[in-house]
Amino acid sequence: MTEIRINRERLWRDLMELKEIGGYDDEATGLRGVRRLALTDEDAEARRLVMSWMRQAGLRVRVDRIGNVYGERAGEEPGLPCVLMGSHIDTVATGGAFDGTLGVLGGIEVMRTLNEAGIRTRRPIEIGFFTEEEGVRFGTDMLGSAVTAGRLTLEYAHHLTDAGGATVKEELVRIGFDGDAPEIRPVPHAYIECHIEQGPILATAGVDIGIVTGVQSISWQRLTLRGEAAHAGTTPIGSRADAGLAAAEVIVEIRRMCDSGEYGQLRGTVGDLRLMPGQTNVIPSDATLTVDLRNPDDTRMTAAERHLAQHVEALAARHRVTATWERMAKTAVIPFDRGVQDVIAETADALGLPYVRAMSGAGHDAQEIAAICPAAMVFVAGENGGVSHTPREYSSPSACGNGIDVLANAILRLAGKA
Repeated sequence: MTEIRINRERLWRDLMELKEIGGYDDEATGLRGVRRLALTDEDAEARRLVMSWMRQAGLRVRVDRIGNVYGERAGEEPGLPCVLMGSHIDTVATGGAFDGTLGVLGGIEVMRTLNEAGIRTRRPIEIGFFTEEEGVRFGTDMLGSAVTAGRLTLEYAHHLTDAGGATVKEELVRIGFDGDAPEIRPVPHAYIECHIEQGPILATAGVDIGIVTGVQSISWQRLTLRGEAAHAGTTPIGSRADAGLAAAEVIVEIRRMCDSGEYGQLRGTVGDLRLMPGQTNVIPSDATLTVDLRNPDDTRMTAAERHLAQHVEALAARHRVTATWERMAKTAVIPFDRGVQDVIAETADALGLPYVRAMSGAGHDAQEIAAICPAAMVFVAGENGGVSHTPREYSSPSACGNGIDVLANAILRLAGKA
């Protein structure tokens, strides 16, 4: 079949325009970053812009009850299940221009390209973006896609709160994205998500394209350690119930676990640590920290979680503090569909683009949608060692174009020419 090519300049213009919604000047890097947390005013503005591009591409747009947005291009056989593309447009607090948005804007560019080429497909094709993929504001990542796939209920998602006490439901209503379409969508024929890699594998291999074999296990927990506040100058060391010291030992132990090799390719991060009352001359009474564990092996992930819980129990007794765990998120290793992977591989071969196969270290909406239909991902190489979740996140116009060319032609293969 003749391969189609997207308009790379148009895609790049869209990426650069969208990044200015929530754009800020980052002092740490001296670069232009993006701060567009889910269901904020900035997110609402970005949503409206992206929806306008969907409509300009002739798509029928709908919003569901968790705020996910879909744009549909009709097929010649409308009764057939659609082929779905998707990702997200929310960012972390110090984000870049490509994480999630490449897959969404690239999907719209696929639709435009099909329109301009006069190509009709047997199956409908949809492009969607999901609410609160990052999990930064409401504490649960892949929220919109998890509700769509049925792993989380709409009621549960609606009642999640941010740091200020606002609920997901309240914020959906406030910004005008409390849609009326069902949140449990019809099962697609297949799903492909194009995303920057967020790691160094592709750059190290010297290729622009990755075919993602699956997503590793992810565990998010919040640990609260409660001791007793006391005067920093008058309280003997041996008499203290120092929640801050206990938290420090947790962080060190997580790093030791990763370095030990006892738990395979475990990665552990404490990304948020808060001490109370937060005064220079007062021993911390409370420490709250988030624990992010990742592992490509479910059994070793379970062993790591068990060991950490036992370690915390022992150090809590030693430091005379109490420990309370709260589960924020947990997903097992998710393998992607081999058939969809092979379609992507055949497409890359036809385009003359070398690729590698790799497991994703980050979580993606694709891992949720994989529970309801065959799914896989296309990775695109990033610069600066593939760094992401920082304004240093960058993928070249060429790499982005190659990734969306692969997406376009793989989608066309799956949807079938009419």
